Amino acid sequence: MSKNVVHVVGTGTLGEPLIGMLADLRGELGIDEVTFAKKNPLLQDRSKVVSLEKRGAKLAAEAPKWDEFRKLGMEPTYDYEEAIAQASVVIDCTPDGSGNSNKQKFYLKHTDHVRGFLAQGSEFGFGKPYAYGINDAAFSKDDQFVQIVSCNTHNIAVILKTLGVMDGRSVLKDGKFLCIRRASDVSDSKEFVPSPKVSMHEDPWGTHHARDAYYLFKTLGMDLNLFSSAIKTNSQYMHCIWFDLMLSEKVTEEEVRERLFSNPRIAVTYKDMASLVFSFGRDHGRFGRILNQTVVVLPSVHVRNGNEVLGFCFTPQDGNSLMSSIAATERILYPGEYSEKLAPLDAMLFKEI
Repeated sequence: MSKNVVHVVGTGTLGEPLIGMLADLRGELGIDEVTFAKKNPLLQDRSKVVSLEKRGAKLAAEAPKWDEFRKLGMEPTYDYEEAIAQASVVIDCTPDGSGNSNKQKFYLKHTDHVRGFLAQGSEFGFGKPYAYGINDAAFSKDDQFVQIVSCNTHNIAVILKTLGVMDGRSVLKDGKFLCIRRASDVSDSKEFVPSPKVSMHEDPWGTHHARDAYYLFKTLGMDLNLFSSAIKTNSQYMHCIWFDLMLSEKVTEEEVRERLFSNPRIAVTYKDMASLVFSFGRDHGRFGRILNQTVVVLPSVHVRNGNEVLGFCFTPQDGNSLMSSIAATERILYPGEYSEKLAPLDAMLFKEI
């Protein structure tokens, strides 16, 4: 019987925690081996590479650079492309645009034996867009290339699925979202901004967040009217989204709250500051993360004129993308029993923060 090997390309904001989670949970997830690719041997990265190796993940690097890695105390096990070739699932977590580039350069020549390739939110066009619990019905064994949508798109999507869709049909007339983005992740040392910076509206959906949500629901046969704007603020805590949903049917505030409470992938909170929610995740979340797709600020939710729902919610950074990456991996490895495999992760979700 062949081994189930998951290979992660990249050790940045998404790659590093994903490698750690897969390595720590590989027994429960039915994964035999976790490998990860590192392009360059850097002294400042040695601590995380060594830590990941201690947790059971195996390093892959270009063969000519092995001696450089070893001089710095890191021990490669596989050649860079050898690790791709022997993988069951490859998850690309490289910076913007690199995933689509890697698809052309590496992945397409390994489609006969690698069962699935995943890339993260910025890689629009890589494959079918996917978010766990949103468009699982559209996930097929024939979807070899999958785009895990961005963290803010996850947030928008779960709000839409919970409040704008009833019994599998859309009741949404219009959905507007303002993504108030943190400048950079706490793990980043670049891209911080000194003051709020607005994003331009570059397509019919405004920013990529609504565009990606549109195509996510398009896989379910829904044609949603969406628009998003974004502004980057000088904070490293969490993204925040303001939403405004105009519905075709009447709804009460009590019904809205009940729908929010009933969705296991939504956490609610009475906290009104990103730092407080972020701190909760650091103290109580698995791997210091909130794996829910959104954290809705319950006191901010308001129903206007009986058919317009407004409110604020926080985005759990990479937590929701990590969850969907693992969910997609399990769907590929265990299509008939992925729900059971994901039970340990589902148990880590919060109802209230």
